[in-house]
Amino acid sequence: MRHFDYARAESAQQAVAAHGADREVSFLAGGTTLLDLVKLDVMQPNKIVDINGVALDQIERLDNGRLRIGAMVTNTALARDERVVEDYAVLSQALLAGASTQLRNKATTGGNVMQRVRCPYFRDGVSDCNKREPGSGCAAIGGVNRTVHAVLGTSDDCIATHPSDMCVAMIAIGATIEVQGPEGVREIDFADFHLLPGDTPAREHALEPGELITHVVLDAPLDGSRSGYLKLRDRQSYQFALASSAVIVQMDGNTITDARVAMGGVGTKPWRTPEVEAALKGKSASERLFAEAAKLAFENAIAYSQNGYKIPLGQQAIVRNLSDLTAA
Repeated sequence: MRHFDYARAESAQQAVAAHGADREVSFLAGGTTLLDLVKLDVMQPNKIVDINGVALDQIERLDNGRLRIGAMVTNTALARDERVVEDYAVLSQALLAGASTQLRNKATTGGNVMQRVRCPYFRDGVSDCNKREPGSGCAAIGGVNRTVHAVLGTSDDCIATHPSDMCVAMIAIGATIEVQGPEGVREIDFADFHLLPGDTPAREHALEPGELITHVVLDAPLDGSRSGYLKLRDRQSYQFALASSAVIVQMDGNTITDARVAMGGVGTKPWRTPEVEAALKGKSASERLFAEAAKLAFENAIAYSQNGYKIPLGQQAIVRNLSDLTAA
C-alpha cells in the first residue's frame, strides 16, 4: 500500500497553497486519468489536493464574444451547453466522440486538457519509457506502435499520441488557458500549452510547479462558419482515434474564405495544420483541392513499423470532413 496525504480545497487560492511547488503533488478533479494511473503505480503522488469544492463549474459568454469555461465543467455539461452546440459544433462533437457517458459525466475540462498518453509501455509500469523514467528509452519505437503512436511531432525519445478529442477541437477553434499559481495568475495560448516530446518527453505541458488551470477561454466563433469533428477508429465507441480532424470553414458561395484545421490520433500533441488552412483560403471547394491540401499536413510525417497507414488515413480524415462541411 502506497500512502499519500490528502487535502480538500474550497478555492483556487487554497488549492495552490495546499499544492505548493512540489512536483509530486497532484490536483484531483474528476480523477478519470489520475486515479487510473495511481492504481497502476505509474503516478505516485505523495499528496493529492481535491479541487471538487472549488467553484469553477460555470460557462460564461464574455463581452468580446469569447466563451469562458471553468476547469471543473464536466465534459457532458460542456458538450450539451446550448452555446457550444450552436457556435462550436466541432467541440460538442469531439466531446461526445470521446470515452463513455459515465466517464464524460466525471471528466472535467481542466482534467481533459491535462490528460496523459495511453501508450501501453507508459502505462504498464515496467517497460522502457522516457516519459515515465527519463533516460530509460522508448519501447514503442521498436515495439507495438499501431494505434496510439504518432507520425507527427515525434522524437527519438517518444512517439506517443496525445489522446484528447476535446483538445483537438479547442486548438482548431483557438483558445487561451488561464492558470493560477504561487506567482499569481497568467494566461497560456492553447497552442503553446502542450509540449513536443523532443529530448524531454517527461515534461508534457507548460504549467509551472503548483499552477492550477482555472479556465479555458475559447476564441469568438467565426461568423457564419460551419464546423465538425470526424474521428476514425477501430470501433465506433469507447476507442481512441487512429486519426481525427477538427475543421471549421467559412464560406462565400463555393469559396472558402477562412479555414481552421487540426488533427488528432496522429500527433504527439493536438496538431494544428496552418499549411492546410493557407492552401484552402480563397479557393473554390473541391475534393481535389482538399486532397492536395491534406497532403501538406503530412509532409514531415515519420512512419514507424506498424503505423504508416495513419498518413493516408489522416489525409482522408481531413478530406472527408471538408467535403461534408462544404456540401452542407
